Amino acid sequence: MNISFVINSLLLGVGLAMDAFSVSCTNGLNEPRMKAGRMSVIAGMYAWFQFMMPMIGWFCVHTIAEYFESFRKFIPWIALLLLLYIGGKMLLEGIRGTETENGTVLSLGTLILQAVATSIDALSVGFTIAEYDVIMALTACILIAAVTYVICMGGLTIGKKVGTKLTGKASILGGLILIGIGVEIFVTGIR
Repeated sequence: MNISFVINSLLLGVGLAMDAFSVSCTNGLNEPRMKAGRMSVIAGMYAWFQFMMPMIGWFCVHTIAEYFESFRKFIPWIALLLLLYIGGKMLLEGIRGTETENGTVLSLGTLILQAVATSIDALSVGFTIAEYDVIMALTACILIAAVTYVICMGGLTIGKKVGTKLTGKASILGGLILIGIGVEIFVTGIR
């Protein structure tokens, strides 16, 4: 391992964390009174999935690459459907006025769906790190997860600051943002 490996892994983490950052901003926006412990759990969930997906991809390359390659074309579709579902649900809650003054609390199921949707593209990173041995692959994935955690904590903080100013309309804006992220992942993945 050398400095370029570390820098490449950190930059890869930044690139992979951008969707999770956007969703974190939305979650902070949607729940402006979120406590620090909850923020840490949410950022940790995104980091965990950003760690696991490249490792799963790496494992697939070393074991069942031909099956993974056929699955790869469905990744943008899966991310789109998950984020359309979550964003649409938030949008409807905001339109119906079911949002409280404290925002809408994110359920564990929704958090897991968001984490999968924002990290599923990281499966393909397993191909880019395929030449790494298992220790290097684990190290790269740990660095990706650490970057994701920090970036998502920042996103949650930014979202909370804006969310306190938009109480009552945060679910509508958050839903629209999630739908937009889903469309962006889909369009980028199809190209």
